[in-house]
Amino acid sequence: MSPLVATHAFAAGFGLVIGAWQLFLSTKGSTAHRVAGRAWVVALLYVSVSSFWIREIRDGAFSFLHVLSVVTIVTVLLGLVAAVRGDILSHRGNMTGSWLGLLGAGIAASAVPDRELPQLVVHSPGTAALAVVAVLTTSAAVIVLGNRLSRTRTVSSSA
Repeated sequence: MSPLVATHAFAAGFGLVIGAWQLFLSTKGSTAHRVAGRAWVVALLYVSVSSFWIREIRDGAFSFLHVLSVVTIVTVLLGLVAAVRGDILSHRGNMTGSWLGLLGAGIAASAVPDRELPQLVVHSPGTAALAVVAVLTTSAAVIVLGNRLSRTRTVSSSA
């Protein structure tokens, strides 16, 4: 697996985990939500942009997944602008849609046996397990950092 594909897959895994936490567990609008959200935006933009150099599916040509990358870049940026403007409904819609697109792309990448991710799991399960641990550890670190910053701001504002 090339370093580009490895970092792309890492950022996508991180985006799936942080995105799920954002959607289902975080306190919306909190410092923790904002910290994790910023990391998620960077991860999704990296996944989307890096995909343009990954073209194994169609022998060097762009595929449908590259259309999804363009859509993701647009929706993530629109969601970010909406959050800054306070348009929470638009923010939620764009970010949820982007996460669902990432989930769909992840399922597609995992479901095709010839793709690099399933091949890694079959031929190097130890490396695949380490990658999962790295994604989960990084995700947990971002969430913990956000929660600590949230507590720090709460304590300093109430003092």
